[in-house]
Amino acid sequence: MPNDLLVSEADAATLKAQSNGWPSWDLTPRQTCDLELLLNGGFAPLNGFLTRDDSKSVCEKSRLVDGTLWPVPILLEVSRPFAAKLTTGGRLALRDAEGVMLAVLRIDDIWSADDGAEGLPVCLGGPVQGLESPEHHDYRSLRHTPEQLRTEFAQRGWRKIVAFQTTQPIHRAEFEMTKQIALEHRANLLIQPVVGFTHPGERDHFGRVRCHQAILPHYPSNLAALSLLPLSVRETGARTALLQAIIQRNFGCTHVIAPDDADSLAALRKYEKEIGVEAIPYRKLVYSEEQDDFVLKSESADCVTKEISEADLETRLAEGRELPTWFTFPDVAVELRKSHPPRSKQGFTVFFTGLSGSGKSTAAKALWSKFLEIGGRSVTLLDGDIVRKNLSSELGFSKEHRNLNILRIGFVANEITKNGGIAICAPIAPYDAIRKQVRGLISQHGGFILVHLSTPLDVCEGRDRKGLYAKARAGIVKEFTGISDPYETPADAEVVLNTDLLNVEECCQEIRIHLESKGYIGVRTR
Repeated sequence: MPNDLLVSEADAATLKAQSNGWPSWDLTPRQTCDLELLLNGGFAPLNGFLTRDDSKSVCEKSRLVDGTLWPVPILLEVSRPFAAKLTTGGRLALRDAEGVMLAVLRIDDIWSADDGAEGLPVCLGGPVQGLESPEHHDYRSLRHTPEQLRTEFAQRGWRKIVAFQTTQPIHRAEFEMTKQIALEHRANLLIQPVVGFTHPGERDHFGRVRCHQAILPHYPSNLAALSLLPLSVRETGARTALLQAIIQRNFGCTHVIAPDDADSLAALRKYEKEIGVEAIPYRKLVYSEEQDDFVLKSESADCVTKEISEADLETRLAEGRELPTWFTFPDVAVELRKSHPPRSKQGFTVFFTGLSGSGKSTAAKALWSKFLEIGGRSVTLLDGDIVRKNLSSELGFSKEHRNLNILRIGFVANEITKNGGIAICAPIAPYDAIRKQVRGLISQHGGFILVHLSTPLDVCEGRDRKGLYAKARAGIVKEFTGISDPYETPADAEVVLNTDLLNVEECCQEIRIHLESKGYIGVRTR
């Protein structure tokens, strides 16, 4: 069975003392997940991040250079300027977001799959020694190392364990499927929700875990257990299925329920003896009204069945509609509503973007007043110029500094949104990628409505209330959007307004109509 990579307390103290002269790298959320599974043995037999040769072999053959089956590259990517300071054979301190030293990497390889292309990351390969695992303050009783879980299985007398790994709450259909499979195989069931880095824009894991806690008592006594997995999700199809099976093997499972696709099942069947687990096909169940029970979808042609898709579920939650008991247990529905309140009770951000002089500040201030008239929620105005003075006064107007300014605005707006308030942002925000990044951040916790003020450049320049266009034309003001710096027109704006054709009242009305149509507000002021 795999051993973890954590060193003794004495060795950890020695490594800390030696690390004063070493460079340090602050791990990203994805890298922190990878490191945790390396340290606790979840990624066994890996002992560190992959070198170029191992990564190439994995990509081509799903095997390490030594022939060991391994389907997905586990890489430590750093920026090119940072990598330029490193040398092979050296040591690198790996730290969490707060600067706590978690592990040491012996740098055996510094490499890049892109052969030196500018702006792309560099990979560091080599073994790691762990000083301590990443700290978690949530659901501590549900977080287990592979060794802890294997020990618990032995203490319970569980010999055959079916693993079901999921990134979504379990509803009645999957509950029935997992219960059936466990009972048919005379096995116990491990429900293993993924709580690591998932997808940008996806909601946090807390609500999902509460749903899993709510459904656990519905299983027969001593049939099922719940354990959280700090895995960083990778979209690699059958390769991901193989990686999950290896992880579940390391956690002591003997069977795995395959993902619901033929390629993943085929890959698991091909390698199940080598991995040491048996693959069980996913069963797609649907509810039959006639039988008042769940049946296989492939056998449901002669009876009336019901399903609720993920998209339909999101719509029902957003609109505050009831969830039928045939679809999910009532106590699970309660937890879903806690995490997904109807839009009328969610916070949201209205994010204006457009050229200087397009009317952003005027429209934002007017909208702010309208929301205050409605009442019921706190409303915060984050005007571009005001933010520049109070939050980003030290920044210039390079692309890097502009993006940092937008990220700061996004951070504040996200805090307002996730606490049920309304944030109105009015920066220029000329770059599409950073707007999308802010959208992804805020959409995890509430609404994000991008409003593009498409007022033409000549109209904006004709207004020139601050005299900035004249200075830009004269070369006095550098890097000015629309003149010497580009504005990337958004293709994903929910509302597009031209203030050369619409007055401020009409602009506010268009935005309010959109918000009402989506359910974020329900009372229109006159």
